[in-house]
Amino acid sequence: MKNKGRIISFFLIVIALGLIVGLYTPSVAKDINLGLDLQGGFEVLYEVEPIDEGQETNRELLEATVQLLNDRVNKLGISEAVIDIEGEDRIRVQLAGVQDQAQAREMLATSARLTFRDVNDNVLLDGSDVKEGSAKQDFHPDTNAPIVTLQLKDGQKFAQVTSDLSKEPKGQNLLVIWMDYEEGDSFKEEVLKPDHKFVSAPGVDEPIPGGNVMINGTFTIEEAQYLADIINSGSLPVNMNEIFSTSVGAQFGEQALNETVTAAIIGIAIIFVFMIVVYRFPGIISVISLSLYTFLVLLIFELLNGVLTLPGIAALILGVGMAVDANVITFERFKEEIREGKSLQASFKTGTSNSLRAILDANITTLLAASVLFAFGTSSVKGFATMLIISIIVSFLTAVYGTRWLLQLWIKVKFFKKNPGWFGVKKSSIKDIRDNSEVPATFIGKEWNVVDNRKKFFILTSILVVIGVGSLLFFKLNPGIDFTSGSRVQIMAEDSLDGEEIKKDLQELGLEAKSVVLSGENNELAVIRYQDVIEDDKIRELTTYFLDKYNVEPSVSVVSSIVGEELVKNAIYALAIASIGMIIYVAFRFEFFFAITTIIALLHDVFIVLMIFSIFRIEFDVTIVAAILTIIGYSINATIVTFDRIRENIQRTKKPVKAFKDLAHIVNRSIVQTMTRTVNTTITTLIAVLAFLFLGAEPIRGFGIALAVGLFAGTYSSLFLATQLWLVWRGKSIKEKPVDFRKKKRVEGPQV
Repeated sequence: MKNKGRIISFFLIVIALGLIVGLYTPSVAKDINLGLDLQGGFEVLYEVEPIDEGQETNRELLEATVQLLNDRVNKLGISEAVIDIEGEDRIRVQLAGVQDQAQAREMLATSARLTFRDVNDNVLLDGSDVKEGSAKQDFHPDTNAPIVTLQLKDGQKFAQVTSDLSKEPKGQNLLVIWMDYEEGDSFKEEVLKPDHKFVSAPGVDEPIPGGNVMINGTFTIEEAQYLADIINSGSLPVNMNEIFSTSVGAQFGEQALNETVTAAIIGIAIIFVFMIVVYRFPGIISVISLSLYTFLVLLIFELLNGVLTLPGIAALILGVGMAVDANVITFERFKEEIREGKSLQASFKTGTSNSLRAILDANITTLLAASVLFAFGTSSVKGFATMLIISIIVSFLTAVYGTRWLLQLWIKVKFFKKNPGWFGVKKSSIKDIRDNSEVPATFIGKEWNVVDNRKKFFILTSILVVIGVGSLLFFKLNPGIDFTSGSRVQIMAEDSLDGEEIKKDLQELGLEAKSVVLSGENNELAVIRYQDVIEDDKIRELTTYFLDKYNVEPSVSVVSSIVGEELVKNAIYALAIASIGMIIYVAFRFEFFFAITTIIALLHDVFIVLMIFSIFRIEFDVTIVAAILTIIGYSINATIVTFDRIRENIQRTKKPVKAFKDLAHIVNRSIVQTMTRTVNTTITTLIAVLAFLFLGAEPIRGFGIALAVGLFAGTYSSLFLATQLWLVWRGKSIKEKPVDFRKKKRVEGPQV
């Protein structure tokens, strides 16, 4: 009866979870804020400079600027604007879903310093003389043309100014209205240009009382309304220099979202099938907990008001693959205990307890890498880190407590006690509990001697290092504009594009590109690179050109050399801090020898990724830094699981290990014991990576390649490099300092 109650409880819990996940996942996913790359929009980073020499750029001034920018954005009707202060003199603006990017850029960039001047450029009135909120779009009483009207604070002052102007001769009696007059500007020069910088220059024939000003010109209604909005928003108290920007057309965003969501669904579905096929009944339990994990990650991300980007979705998919790891570790330990001849209940208790330490250490080190990424990342990289941090925490809770709680409801069922095959264990492989002999460690049914082949691994690694060094010296990396300065324009047309035609058209526009690269099945995607930063007016020309000719809005990224240099420094800092943090943690939890060999293995994995990117000339951008830090977290995860098994096997010995051959036997046994876990975790994570590599959006392909290469490198280094280095290094000093972890405190698992 008790078991029957447990089974009923299980199905009630699963049905309840299924209803919650099924009913609420669509609404939660719908409410998540989408980033620029998933719905279009643009992002720009401004460096703030004071207007006057004596002005100090302090926090109060930056906050006042942000408030004014928010007011302007609100007038554009954009609800998902993110405006943040970065450092001591920078403001980052992200506008997702904006329809007219050119207008939004112009509204943000203009300082809106309104001045009224004479023909000799002397200031007669400025924005401080205008009543707040008085500007509005109207129509000229005589011509019915769109105009802007505004009210001045002091009507007598305006009357005096217009009285003085009315006394000037014809052609000199002009009230020249400027927006963002700059030193060196001249009305006499601008008036000769067809596209002059001043707004209008009406003649004043008689004094105008009352302080009502009418600004007329060749406005459309939209342009007049825009000017009124700018005037009402007030002038910015600083100069804002654009040092980085990127824009994504709505077409790109929609396509990227559809492709990546499809990749996510397919990748997660394949992982579910893999778990059920390999782990049978526990695999079914893991699918339930992984479904709950996916729902909780999305829910928490939405509650935190996070902004989901392409790398963020990649982190979610990757998180599913990595979440499997905790289940795999637990299931493998469970199976080992069953093979030892223990009862199902005893195997479950011991297996879950023994697996917790490895899971905890692996998750903490991965969390460390994600935290460093969050601290040093910007924009979409920070979003990726946020999603990864949430994924790590939620996966730990759902795997350690969720999966185990559901599984323990079935442990006492007689059917399973008599049928260990439902847990992936053959009856023939279970030894008698009275047999004290050591159970051979096998992988795919075969014993492996890894440590005797360590010289081969060292030779292979040395060859790869030589090839990599040669490639990096001669070919170097192919840095994207994130790490250099310049501009990148990308378009996605419905039909195939002609690269030569695009080059010719760009030359006629005075925008000759460094390179025009076509890709896609029918050459419908074009990436245009510039070594220099494109000016705002040229960006507008480019946008107009592609809209008119191909009916598509291009995505444009612009980076100054300042930002590129900072990204390089931040990437180095991030890698250094992550490595130092991991050395400290691993040395504390294990020993210094483990820490050093772990870092060597991590550097090996990063180096292999850099080598592949160098040899195949794959563009190296800021998302690759995120991928590398993810690889570091994943690689140390796998390495620690193996080292944890070495530590455990040493603890099981009755005395400290003093002979090299004994240590080699323990290391080899530990490697083989963890090999199934490492390979299965790599496969599940690789499924996720390959899903968004081949099915996901084009902008994330480089990211996917880096992760795929890193997964292979990490698996190799954790099994065949780090362990062998530790064995050789520790083996040489073993007589002076025997290996003894018996005094290390164990972490006990949850009792069920």
